Amino acid sequence: QVQLVESGGGLVQPGGSLRLSCAASGIIFYDMGWYRQAPGKQRELVASISRGSITNYADSVKGRFIISRDYNKKTVYLQMNSLQPEDTAVYSCNTYPSNRLPWGQGTQVTVSS
Repeated sequence: QVQLVESGGGLVQPGGSLRLSCAASGIIFYDMGWYRQAPGKQRELVASISRGSITNYADSVKGRFIISRDYNKKTVYLQMNSLQPEDTAVYSCNTYPSNRLPWGQGTQVTVSS
């Protein structure tokens, strides 16, 4: 079964940027999504990208985040700009809308001054 490994998180000041990567161990010809879970909150969908690279975003990140994918590299990216403290969470990727694959460990994003 395909495994997912997220990376690219870290500590960043408000207004900063990060680029997250979700690397798959095999071909992921599915619609994919980036999700996040903040402490004490449910996991939420942040952005999705179809097999044909049509993208959709949660209202909270629209205009700030960009999701993309590279089939050759078997990787899905999330470029995050103008980060705010409320973006602090563990970010994970999976298929969308149903989560068909085992969840990876996620990558922690902390936005703080």
